[in-house]
Amino acid sequence: MANPFPIILHHFEKSPFSEKVRVVFGIKNIAWTSVLIPRIMPRPDLMPMTGGYRRTPTLQIGADIYCDTQIIIRELERRFPQPTLYPAGNAGIAWGLGMWTDRSFFQNTVNLVFGSLADQVPKEFREDREQLRGQKFDVDAMKAAIPQMRDQLRAHVDWIETQLHDGRAFLGGPLPGLGDVHAYMNIWYVRGNLPDAAKLFERFPKMLAWEQRVKDIGHGTRERELSSAEALEIARNATPQTPTAEDAGDLNGRKPGDRVQVIPDDYGKIPVQGTIVSLSAQHIAIRCKDERAGEVVVHFPRAGFLVIPLS
Repeated sequence: MANPFPIILHHFEKSPFSEKVRVVFGIKNIAWTSVLIPRIMPRPDLMPMTGGYRRTPTLQIGADIYCDTQIIIRELERRFPQPTLYPAGNAGIAWGLGMWTDRSFFQNTVNLVFGSLADQVPKEFREDREQLRGQKFDVDAMKAAIPQMRDQLRAHVDWIETQLHDGRAFLGGPLPGLGDVHAYMNIWYVRGNLPDAAKLFERFPKMLAWEQRVKDIGHGTRERELSSAEALEIARNATPQTPTAEDAGDLNGRKPGDRVQVIPDDYGKIPVQGTIVSLSAQHIAIRCKDERAGEVVVHFPRAGFLVIPLS
């Protein structure tokens, strides 16, 4: 049976993590609906649906809300299995690559970008990111670290170049997959923000050709734009579709019906509280209620997130 709800991405155009999801839309030729959100808080129509989770992007399907690119991409692969994101197999390694690209590689690129653009970063943006990260957004330190960040960027990009040494079109072989989605995000982010990106990348011809191939994949079919208020209304009028599912292998004995809070373990540590509906080694879904959103089920990955019991 066809899904009665649109695939809605809450994102902003320059978000590197949103670009990951948009490329997945392209690989799978998915038709999707866009909700453009502000780059900084407040986001008054989105927070009721996420339980307070504020990192970008968020995927909405009716009253099921998916937070973090890990769980978003996993759900898209489940709903749209062809073409697969694992054309060469190696799904476990492909997922593990995300910890490289989303953490050490991304921190390198974000520090390089904001160090290079330090004088152009608005005060409001700095304050918002300080709140998100729980520490000073120190552009002077980022500026001082530019030489080191260039060295780190070179090392990361050289890994991509090395993987492509045999002339393969994509990191896993002739077809694009999840590894390409992960790695491309940071190249796209540098390319879109640094005027000297061409110089930074000029010694990596195979990476440059690969970058263009991934760019040419596109973003699927962006069917329409909704306001955040319209998306909130869709959630309020829908019923979550997530079935109850236990995890017999849970080492801490968690089960559906338990009250918990879910928190990212790195930054944006805003706890989302709810009742477990479904869980496994790779996901947890919790039921939340909000006066404006109604009843929603909010989905998170397990890697990179803490699940804390509530009495």
